[in-house]
Amino acid sequence: MSTFSKRIVICGTDTDVGKTIVSSFFVQGLKGLYWKPIQSGTEDGTDTKTVCKLLDLEPNRHLTERYKFKAPVSPHWAAEKESRFIEPTSLNFPELDKIIIIETAGGLMVPLNRNWLQIDQLKAWGAPVILVARTGLGTLNHTLLSLEALQNRNINVLGIVLNGPHHDDNPKTLEQFGKIQILARLPIFEQVSAKVLSQEWNKQQLDQKLKIYI
Repeated sequence: MSTFSKRIVICGTDTDVGKTIVSSFFVQGLKGLYWKPIQSGTEDGTDTKTVCKLLDLEPNRHLTERYKFKAPVSPHWAAEKESRFIEPTSLNFPELDKIIIIETAGGLMVPLNRNWLQIDQLKAWGAPVILVARTGLGTLNHTLLSLEALQNRNINVLGIVLNGPHHDDNPKTLEQFGKIQILARLPIFEQVSAKVLSQEWNKQQLDQKLKIYI
């Protein structure tokens, strides 16, 4: 497996769909490194610190953000509030021969600057994407629109991870209309730890679905 192929991007259909938990899930399952290049909203800490605490990550298992902004708003506006600018070329992947799980800031169409959307960055990266979505009401519309945007740009989507309570119909409907596999269905965890996520990883049989990365 080439260095380039050892990159997986975690992107959500919306805000607060559980990207950080899902990122932790894949960092733990694949024994990878965590990287969130852009962090907006630092008053309550950062997602990097959250993942490090949840998984008790050693310093060599996570990478430093390229951009951090105080305001909990879209990255482009957060940058402007601090008279800064997100330069896409500064978001190039680190040249490390290790699996890196990249968590994006927000959803696909979030602007990183006034001329560059998150989905433009995904296309530039060229790495496979895992789409994180809710299980409940509204997920069909949001998820299918997101899949269509990704597929129209020929961005490789490995699959969907659903977060939330069990739903009898939405998973199979997403697979049918999205022509995509549901990689995992994660419950709302009472507690999250490396042990809990490892147990869930084995339960969901992700090793079989992601053999190339194991």
